[in-house]
Amino acid sequence: MHAPERDEQPSFGRLPTEIEGFESLAELALNLRWSWNRRADQVWRQIDPIQWKLTQNAWVILQTASRDKLGKLLADPAFRDTVDELLSAERLAAKMPAWFQQHHAQAPLSCIAYFSLEFMLSEALPIYSGGLGNVAGDQLKSASDLGVPVVGVGLLYQQGYFRQVIDKEGAQQALFPYNDPGQLPITPVRRADGEWLRLEIALHRYSIWLRAWQVQVGRATLYLLDSNDSANSPGDRAITSELYGGGPELRLRQEMALGIGGWRLLAELGIQPEVCHLNEGHAAFAVLERARAFMQEAAQPFDLALAATRAGNLFTTHTAVAAGFDRFPPALIGQYLGRYAEQELGIGLQGFLALGRQNPGDWSESFNMAYLAIRGSGSVNGVSQLHGQVSRDLFAPLFAHWPVDEVPVGHVTNGVHMSTWDSHQANELCAKACGEHRWLGTTETLEQKIREVSDEDLWQLRTAARESLVPYVRERLSR
Repeated sequence: MHAPERDEQPSFGRLPTEIEGFESLAELALNLRWSWNRRADQVWRQIDPIQWKLTQNAWVILQTASRDKLGKLLADPAFRDTVDELLSAERLAAKMPAWFQQHHAQAPLSCIAYFSLEFMLSEALPIYSGGLGNVAGDQLKSASDLGVPVVGVGLLYQQGYFRQVIDKEGAQQALFPYNDPGQLPITPVRRADGEWLRLEIALHRYSIWLRAWQVQVGRATLYLLDSNDSANSPGDRAITSELYGGGPELRLRQEMALGIGGWRLLAELGIQPEVCHLNEGHAAFAVLERARAFMQEAAQPFDLALAATRAGNLFTTHTAVAAGFDRFPPALIGQYLGRYAEQELGIGLQGFLALGRQNPGDWSESFNMAYLAIRGSGSVNGVSQLHGQVSRDLFAPLFAHWPVDEVPVGHVTNGVHMSTWDSHQANELCAKACGEHRWLGTTETLEQKIREVSDEDLWQLRTAARESLVPYVRERLSR
């Protein structure tokens, strides 16, 4: 191997955009709709079957495949026709009126901002750990399918959540694989002049910088912020190092980045949501930043701004025990948000702390993010009927002298995005019985149609699932 001459360009780190048709492949790979619409699987499997089996990451396949392999495939009329048909179908699906456009065409709702500390969309984007991310990812995918105008806001973690490995003694080992942004299906958010969009968040004596990334999820968009910016100190670059890692200080800084930074990012992009949905209390600082923006626009004090904006804020709580809510010591809040409370909200540190306390006058009480979310939201819900009841008990102390049954916490039972979770065989059987687009509208008739499926067909589905599971477990165990 020889060193490149002066007029040569090293080939590493460059995508083969000169190959005709590559841009079409890239557009397909950068839209995570392929993670639940399996029609493109054949394309990625044809390019690199081993890599696809191991990573389920279409974007990394395009970056690791050789130019010769991509060039030959894209020169094949059959392969190119498949890519073009898939891309045309993707573009058509993004433009066609979906359930929301068909049934709520005149609705004044133009945008819902969905804030969550984690989103589970695909193995290719490991920025999740469990149930909270599961709900967030499935709701974003469902919003795409139904045409509901939702924009997601989250964080991009350098390591994400740990991977569990059981060693030969049977003990758990926690591993933290690095998330290389270049191999994730994401793109930098850029301004009109091509500059990478970066946000400056002023703290007590200095500022931190947050970079913005974009993830396409069907017709929905997810924006992610990360602090791994060269202008930050090593400690600040680690703010988004890992999900649910570190102590209270790191968690507070992450939640500032999500809530304050996330709302400012939407403002920079010209996005003005009518509804701000907080998926758990982690994102509660968004209600304060929304009120601050209203203060600036309308020249009104904080109390009025919060009252004017809280009707458009929705808080979904997932926690079933009081110990599960994020709490921060008053001194830590003062260290990181004292300036924000004094100079930007105009309420002082004690006024700020009162928003997150059961007893506002108790100077020793910690700051509870769930309490802030409740006081800043016009609607609060649990994630099942029973959880709504549990949540009313948990939050009753905030509503002194109210009957517990009248504490303003409702419930919306969690669902799942079926196209993500059903198998190929289950999808075929349900499509035959209920129609291909059965999940894209109301579901009143589905139960009866499923009941009409024969016992033989159901047993065949079970047999096929078992035949698929057993070899999978054997292979995974041996690996």
